[in-house]
Amino acid sequence: MIKSLRGMNDILEEDEYKRFTYFLKVASSVAEKYGFHYIETPLLEETSLFKRSVGESSDIVGKEMYQFIDKGENDVCLRPEGTAGVVRAFIQKKLDRAGGTHRFFYYGPMFRYERPQKGRLREFHQFGVESFGLESVYEDAAMIMMVADILNELGIGYRLQLNSLGDQNCMPQYRDNLVSFIESVEDKICEDCKRRKETNPIRVLDCKNEHCQALYENAPKLLNALCENCESDFNKLKNILDANNIAYEIDTNLVRGLDYYSKTAFEFVSDNIGSQSAIAGGGRYDRLVEFLDGRPTPAVGFAMGIERLMELIEMPQEKRSGYYLGAMDDEAVDLIITTTQKKRKSDKATCEYRARNLKAHLKNADKANARYCCIVGSNELENGTIWVKDLEEKREETVKLEDF
Repeated sequence: MIKSLRGMNDILEEDEYKRFTYFLKVASSVAEKYGFHYIETPLLEETSLFKRSVGESSDIVGKEMYQFIDKGENDVCLRPEGTAGVVRAFIQKKLDRAGGTHRFFYYGPMFRYERPQKGRLREFHQFGVESFGLESVYEDAAMIMMVADILNELGIGYRLQLNSLGDQNCMPQYRDNLVSFIESVEDKICEDCKRRKETNPIRVLDCKNEHCQALYENAPKLLNALCENCESDFNKLKNILDANNIAYEIDTNLVRGLDYYSKTAFEFVSDNIGSQSAIAGGGRYDRLVEFLDGRPTPAVGFAMGIERLMELIEMPQEKRSGYYLGAMDDEAVDLIITTTQKKRKSDKATCEYRARNLKAHLKNADKANARYCCIVGSNELENGTIWVKDLEEKREETVKLEDF
C-alpha cells in the first residue's frame, strides 16, 4: 500500500477539515476588513529567490529546502515560506514602480525538510499578510492588531512579544558589539552559533540551545543601541498598542528566523502547544524589495502556521442549515434528485440516492446537520406533495411540491 510521505498529512477527518476551513474563513474575513485582498503565488520558485531573501545563514536555506534541478536545468525549490514569493510577484508586476499602498493576504502549503513533530510538518500551511508602500509605524500596529483580532475571534489565548531590530543606521555598530561579545564566549557556544557569527551574527540570539540562551542573557541589548528614529518608532508602536488595549512583553532576544527583518519584530506565543510556542510572527522588512532588484519600498507583514493553531481553535456551535431530501420508494428517487437540484439554486441541499425508510432518512438528515428533512413516499408521489420536518423546531408539515 502506498502511503503519504513522512511529515505530509491528509486533512481528511471531519474535525480537522472543519477547523481548517473555519480558520481560513475567519482569517480571510479579518484581513478583508483591514483592506487586504487575496494573492496566490506558485508553489515552485527559483531557489535563488529564497537564498537572496530568507538568507543563506538561515536554517531554512541551509538545511530545510526541497531543492532540485528540473528538466530544464533550472535550480528550483518548493516554497518554504510565503513572503519572498509575494515580493517577487510585487516586483514582477511592476507594482514597486506604481507607487501607492498595496496590501495582500494569502494562504497555502509550504515545504520544509525538517524533523516532523506535532504542529510542525514537512508540508504545512500558512496564512500570511504583506503590506507594501507604508513606512508608518501605524501599519506595524495594524498588523499586530489584525493577528490579535484573528486569534480573539478563534478563541485562542496568546502572549505578544515585541522587539526592535533597528535599521541600517544603528544595526552595524550593534553587530560589531555583539560579535565582540560572541568571541568572548565562543568556546562555550554551539556549532550553529559559531557559523552564524560569520554569516549573520544577530541570529545567534535566536538559538534554541538552552546553554547558549543562558550565555546570551549577558549579551548587549539592541534596544539600548537604537538610533533616535528607531527608538521613536518603537515607543510610538508601544503607545498605539497601549491605547488599543493590546498587552505585550518586550523580548530583547526576539530576532525572528529570517534575515530580511528590520525595526519592528513581533511574535504571538501560546503556552498550550509545548516548547515550540510561536503561533504567529512577523515584522518590518523595508529593504527586501530592494534586495530582490525592485525599487526601495517599505514593507511589513506576518505569517501564521495553521497546523499549529488547529487544536487551539474554539469552534462555534454549528447551527443546522439547509435541506436533506430522500425517497421512500424507488419510483420517487428521480423526483427527489430533480427537486434537490432546484433547491440548490437558493440553499444548501443534499439527497440520498437510494430509497430508505423514514427512520434511516431522519438519521442521515441529522448526520448532515440539515435544518429540514424532506421526504417523498408513495402517498406524496401520488398527491404531488413532500413531507417536511424542521429538525430544529421539531415541526412537520406536508406541502405542495410546486410551493416547495
